[in-house]
Amino acid sequence: MTFITKMKLQSGDRSVLDSVVSEIQETAARKGVELKGPHSDPTRHHKVAQYKTISGGDSRRYRPWNYTIYTRKVEIVGYNDAVSHITQKMDYPDCVHIEIEVEQTQPLGHTR
Repeated sequence: MTFITKMKLQSGDRSVLDSVVSEIQETAARKGVELKGPHSDPTRHHKVAQYKTISGGDSRRYRPWNYTIYTRKVEIVGYNDAVSHITQKMDYPDCVHIEIEVEQTQPLGHTR
């Protein structure tokens, strides 16, 4: 059986996100782990209304708050200490949101 660890990393700070992804790539290369990616999703731009009072109302607004979300995805093939190090032991900045999904695959033609 093969394990594929999928990591989705998101941040509003593109340079920090790219730095984290580079660190993951360097760690994977150093530990001899197969890494696919990074793959970039389209950048998402958000606009949030801000009101001067709790009750809201169109006449009492500040300018909208605009922000951008950048996304990178990587896949790590296999499961060993290197994957554990990348997913659990590395220190990630608070501004980077990380989702991890582990998928177990069967070799082609393998039956249970």
